[in-house]
Amino acid sequence: MNGLFWFLLILVLFFLLFLLIIFTKLTILAEYHHHNDNDDLKLEFRIWFGIIRYKRHIPLIKVDDDSPSIIAKTEKPADGNEQSSDTGIKQITEDSVKSYLEKAKDFLHKVSGLKVIIKKFLMKIKIKKFEWHSLIGLGNAAHTGIAAGGLWAIKGSALGILSHNLSLVAEPHISITPHFQATVIQTRISCIFQFRIGHAILAGLKLIKFWRGAKTSASNKTNFSNEKMKSV
Repeated sequence: MNGLFWFLLILVLFFLLFLLIIFTKLTILAEYHHHNDNDDLKLEFRIWFGIIRYKRHIPLIKVDDDSPSIIAKTEKPADGNEQSSDTGIKQITEDSVKSYLEKAKDFLHKVSGLKVIIKKFLMKIKIKKFEWHSLIGLGNAAHTGIAAGGLWAIKGSALGILSHNLSLVAEPHISITPHFQATVIQTRISCIFQFRIGHAILAGLKLIKFWRGAKTSASNKTNFSNEKMKSV
């Protein structure tokens, strides 16, 4: 009897923990800054009002001047210590880019039917903050004015896409400051996303179910085609 009591107690505790995780809101803070050739992206994940948080600094990416490739800086821990790290250099060549594109094309072809699942999940994501401020100058007043107008159009389209696919609950703040005396390009994007972990888990389960169904369907088609060839 005593063992049954502890078993039921542990079962109830696991169920309550599962409910807690399901209804927990995950907040993602993203900040991107571009200044001429320098890029910087910072991400922070928070749950339970910031009691648990995880920060991530995305490596910088730039174009290699000596070859038609991209250099990405990566940090790898030395001796298992995260504080002491060595910087490695990884080159992304034209062949590897083509390989990635072919894989991405094949993946998109397979998951074309997942748009409904993804769209439903995106509608659950709330944008609680969105700021996009830019400073642009091309050294020429006329060219700077044209570039600023084009950038306004890009920002307007981006806001339209966000408001159509996600839940924009905060008023966005965007600005473009033209600089007519110098050549400079700066932009800073700061935003806060929030969604329930349960919605992400549900979307993940739907994706797994759909993916397994797609693989089963493809396997059945292949078997049917082989049987037809044998019969002929």
